[in-house]
Amino acid sequence: MKALLCERHGPPEALVYREVEAPLPGPGEVRIKMAAAGVNLPDGLIIQNLYQVKPALPFTPGSEVAGEINALGEGVSDFRIGDRVAAMTVHGAFAEQVVVQADRAVKLPPAMPFDVAASLLMAYGTAFHAFRQRAVLRAGETVLVLGAGGGVGLAAVQLASAMGARVIAAAGSEEKRALALAHGAEAAIDYRNEDLRERLSDWTGGKGVDVIYDPVGGAMAERAFRSIARYGRFLVIGFAAGDIPSIPINLPLLKSASIVGVFWGSFLVNEPQTHRHNMLELFEFYAQGAIRPHISRTFPLSDSAAAIRWIMDRKALGKVVITVD
Repeated sequence: MKALLCERHGPPEALVYREVEAPLPGPGEVRIKMAAAGVNLPDGLIIQNLYQVKPALPFTPGSEVAGEINALGEGVSDFRIGDRVAAMTVHGAFAEQVVVQADRAVKLPPAMPFDVAASLLMAYGTAFHAFRQRAVLRAGETVLVLGAGGGVGLAAVQLASAMGARVIAAAGSEEKRALALAHGAEAAIDYRNEDLRERLSDWTGGKGVDVIYDPVGGAMAERAFRSIARYGRFLVIGFAAGDIPSIPINLPLLKSASIVGVFWGSFLVNEPQTHRHNMLELFEFYAQGAIRPHISRTFPLSDSAAAIRWIMDRKALGKVVITVD
């Protein structure tokens, strides 16, 4: 089979695409014939050895996959050959076939396209876990989404809106703000040229925002936190800006607010049944038309290194997907 390989740590241009032996599923595992795979920021970090997960070289990047099961490991009873599934892999998805733990796979609705399924797992799975389990988001609350035009941010905009929240999107380009408004945001802020705190105060009548969804980090985190409402929840998703913010500890005290970590990968491993339940709820949102992944670019598997570069260069609007015919 063909696969993208990281044989030495470095940029996407150092990756190689070549023939490798197809993996065999072990006990409790299934093998998936890949039809589509989502591309995410961690894919660019893991190949540079900058991610918290550090697989041994050589390895195949790619963290979310959708396709058909074509082999079952010993002891697997919940799936059959030919089942259409989506699964988290951490790494390994950018290959024609990939082996995953069976409890990380979920069966797809019959009408769901593979590219859509591969777009729901990480971005929407993270956002739903953040809002449902970590923030316990309530209808009518106000949510600020930072970095709202990327795959993770846009998923949060759609989901918060679908869950009955009022959404404010913060993004650095007019195109990304327009995209967020088209996908459920009620207001959009140009954080590069507008006063974030002033705009948030105006939009919330001085109350502040109930929940902040931050996949960006950097200097904007503290500015946003200073606009949080009493009993607000600041969701720490990631650090796309590259800098981990240092928020003064007196700020959550003054607002009786919470800084809440969202480590979706750990949740997936430690609470697989809750993860599956979350995915079924996401599939229902999709069936109702409440969420629709915005796939802005599709790459063939043979060009998957370029897809990682596209994400790393912040060119993505919504999701980027790799497909195999």
